[in-house]
Formats: sequence, structure tokens, C-alpha cells
Amino acid sequence: MKISIYGTGCPKCKKLSQNTISAAEELDLEFELEKIEDINEIVESGIMRTPALGINEKIVSEGKVLNIERIKELLS
Repeated sequence: MKISIYGTGCPKCKKLSQNTISAAEELDLEFELEKIEDINEIVESGIMRTPALGINEKIVSEGKVLNIERIKELLS
């Protein structure tokens, strides 16, 4: 599974990344985590608000720091 975190490295982006890693580990998933911090790449992906979360190339959340339980729902 490919998981992407879109954001410029702000505290909210870092928290979303931490929560995502925790959720994937709790579900015992094999995953590759990609952090996309380049603003041009973020905009080209169609994201207007960061942080954003992508799962297997699909954006599933924008502009929110999701909690671990919500991320686990999206990963399942």
C-alpha cells in the first residue's frame, strides 16, 4: 500500500504523518510512506489545503489532521 502525506512540513503535517504511521502499524499493514513537501507538486496533485492524505494515489483527506481511528477506517 502506498500512503502519501502532502504538506510543507508544518506541525499539522507532521502530526498527520505520525497518526498515519501509527494507524498503519496498528493494522499491521505493509506500506510505503511518501512525504510530498514541494508546493508545486502539491498543487499539481489538485490539493488546495494541507495537510492532505493520499492512499494508493487517491486523495482521501485535505486540510485536516485525522485521528488514528479515522485513518484506520480509511486504510481498511
